[in-house]
Amino acid sequence: MGNFMRLVLYQPDIPQNTGTLLRTAACLGVPVDIIEPCGFVLDDRRLRRAGMDYLDGVELTRHTSWGAFDEVRGAKRLVLLTVRASVHHTDFAFRPDDWLMAGSESAGVPDDVHDAADARIKVPMAEGVRSFNVAIAAAMVLSEALRQTNGFPAGGV
Repeated sequence: MGNFMRLVLYQPDIPQNTGTLLRTAACLGVPVDIIEPCGFVLDDRRLRRAGMDYLDGVELTRHTSWGAFDEVRGAKRLVLLTVRASVHHTDFAFRPDDWLMAGSESAGVPDDVHDAADARIKVPMAEGVRSFNVAIAAAMVLSEALRQTNGFPAGGV
């Protein structure tokens, strides 16, 4: 686990969102960590449909639990995307080796995981709405983090 940005998914519930984020990560050259258990089987056909043939191009590490993940993470800065944060992602100073975490669609992350994060950020949104789709929010934050750190891949369309 090198010194580069990573996307972390905490116990994802919806295979289509996970597939979308795996595809996004493959396109951006960002490794992904999935903390299990997931709310679906990771080789689910719906995951494959959303991720298409990009899934083979993503560096994916699976962790059996929060504890197993936390041991591997070590001292890397964990930045949690949460509606409970007060800092907007556009006001946050990202580092090239940050690990960006999105919680599960149904429950986010438990308090102990929330408390273990080194930083908590949110995407600003209009009054009266509850939250973004997790795949959209994570992609927005990942994009800003890569922009700030000059971490986008050199290639492109």
